Amino acid sequence: MFKEKERPEFRKCILALAAVALTTGIASAQVGTPTGPGGTQAPTCTTTNGAVTPTLRSEGYTELAGDIVIVCQGGSPPALGSPIPTANITIFLNTAVTSRLLQATTAGNASEALLLIDEPGSSLTGYGPSVPQTLCTTPANGAGAGGCSEFVGISTLNSANNVGVPVPVQPTLTVTTGTGTNAAGVPGSTCTVAAPCFTTSAVPGANIFQGVVNGNSVTFFGIPVLPPSTIGETRVFRMTNIRANANGVTAGGPTPGSVVASISTSGSTSLPITNSTLTVGFVQQGLSPAGTLLKNGSNTGNASGSGTGFNQCSSTGITSSASALGLLQFQENFATAFKIRTQGTQNIPGQIYNSESGFFLAAASFTNSGSGIGYSAGVADYATRLKATFTNVPSGVSIFVSTRDVTNSFVTPSATTQAVLVVSEGAVDVGGVVPQATQTAVFTSPNTQTIGIAPVPINAGTGTAVWEIINTNPAAIDTVLFSVFLTYSASPATNSPAAPSTIAVTMSFAPTPSGGLFTSTTGAAASNILTIPRFSDSLNITKSLANFALCTTNLLYPYVINTNGFDTGLAIANTTTDPFGTTAQVGTCTLNFYGSSGPAAPFVTPSIGTGTVYANLASTLAPGFSGYMIAVCNFQFAHGFAFVSDVGARNLAMGYLALIIPSTSRSAAEALNN
Repeated sequence: MFKEKERPEFRKCILALAAVALTTGIASAQVGTPTGPGGTQAPTCTTTNGAVTPTLRSEGYTELAGDIVIVCQGGSPPALGSPIPTANITIFLNTAVTSRLLQATTAGNASEALLLIDEPGSSLTGYGPSVPQTLCTTPANGAGAGGCSEFVGISTLNSANNVGVPVPVQPTLTVTTGTGTNAAGVPGSTCTVAAPCFTTSAVPGANIFQGVVNGNSVTFFGIPVLPPSTIGETRVFRMTNIRANANGVTAGGPTPGSVVASISTSGSTSLPITNSTLTVGFVQQGLSPAGTLLKNGSNTGNASGSGTGFNQCSSTGITSSASALGLLQFQENFATAFKIRTQGTQNIPGQIYNSESGFFLAAASFTNSGSGIGYSAGVADYATRLKATFTNVPSGVSIFVSTRDVTNSFVTPSATTQAVLVVSEGAVDVGGVVPQATQTAVFTSPNTQTIGIAPVPINAGTGTAVWEIINTNPAAIDTVLFSVFLTYSASPATNSPAAPSTIAVTMSFAPTPSGGLFTSTTGAAASNILTIPRFSDSLNITKSLANFALCTTNLLYPYVINTNGFDTGLAIANTTTDPFGTTAQVGTCTLNFYGSSGPAAPFVTPSIGTGTVYANLASTLAPGFSGYMIAVCNFQFAHGFAFVSDVGARNLAMGYLALIIPSTSRSAAEALNN
């Protein structure tokens, strides 16, 4: 990120780097100040990266590739007043070009991708940087026939090095016959179609042209090519706002993939280019596979891999600390993967902004007639968004999330907010205002700190929460955490929440195809209606968030016999009806026999109602059996009794209480505080 006062020096450095590939003298050249009339000999040109080659997120469909700069030298311009020769410049990528389409123009696929001539609006010296940024409004023709034609005029820049030199101009009015004042300012000149006269003063020619997208390519039609002629002077063509489907580029593990651009020219004018292939982006996963995960509530370690455990029969409310599942941690894989929406106006050629937006040009705009949303070249719809998708949420369970990022122990940090919860993954930032979700409740942590929370809408067991980045540090790895809470009212008698079951959470960028706003096919192509940025689901990270277990009691009957004239009576009481406020429960018990001549499969009792007792004989359940039995009952507070006797209990009889075996499942509190 560069401060405003640093931009002049930054731009000088970029020009010097671009030109060093040509000659040693180019580093001190002025931009866009060709000198002297002459023929139409074409200049020689080379391509270079406009700045540091950026790293692109492999999840991204609309990643901003690095600028491509063509620096030209030599050649000789046509005579003053002559039309400037034009050429078509095409950029081919090894993946789809996804720059936003702005279809308010006659060219159906005219886009936000722009070609700038001679760095207009920069702080460099020379005629080109000094003139206004002017858009050619005929992208299908450019400055060619039927377009915004340009002629060789003269500079009136108040500088000894620029007054009177030939520059691209557009006349405000022309005549094609008779006499008038030519481009050199000579009155009484003969006027022809080839050499028109200006009856009023000429204005600087258009210096910004829109690219027309076609699959993997973008073409800038009718680009005026006025050779700079004199050694040491240059003409600069900068192509910016070229977005690429980085998800279509192979990148695995620590090895980045590459977005490669190939540059070609066509048309009536030859524009020889050396070094016509450039790497304009390195591709790596944006979310860290190792750092995007679940943390425990105190942020002292990772949460359980199986998720927080809950018993079906134990209700939990939002005011209970047991409702806190932990923290969702999103971590970027490289230092600029999380981006804000914009940094001011972003209208200086070549400036690095580290935002989701590119080079702004309000003149290149379009309003979608269906949505009423207005688009301008370079402007993204929102900052980086982070999404948590909750799946397999049982009926009766509610999920809440924090409305902003937090630190540990569910405490809102005192530092600047990094991200806020938004109403939906595709809602645009109208007027730069983030569409924040409304806080509906407050969670009070054990240390009395409070956090604003909001419910996650659940439909058919699935719900999403989306946060938007509003502050980031492009010089460091950013990590943001959000609290997650779960509430439900226990109803074991109706199997609510359904158990056993596990809630999963998928962590990703947003929006993605799973949100229903676009498909993987439409999202990976240039569009005039879809929002920017867009991401793929292909590298989502999924974790187990919470699991629900049936409330059970395990009973051990250490001696059960039905041989040699003995039999065993077995009884199980469901004591969830009591004076202590226990939740009434109902369920079956599975009887597992271990020993001699046990049944091939466990026996499942009928449903045992609350406050009732189930009884049966070993001779019925396991004829000829001798050994022990473990009963697993799907309700709390089961108690068992066994009565062993000979037939009719005439000679020998004894009874005992079944032993209760502790459950091996982890409690919610244990999972939260590990």
